[in-house]
Amino acid sequence: MAYKISDACISCGACAADCPVDAISDGGDQYVIDADTCIDCGSCASTCPVEAISEG
Repeated sequence: MAYKISDACISCGACAADCPVDAISDGGDQYVIDADTCIDCGSCASTCPVEAISEG
């Protein structure tokens, strides 16, 4: 199951820089994860400074 970014996202970009498959992009108000590309590695969740990413 792919990870998801909640409304707590502060658009810092840390997660996108850490994603090994480039599944995360700037969605305007917050970053978004492409569920079809996400490999469920969890590196984005461990990088997020506001804990806005969870398995979902």
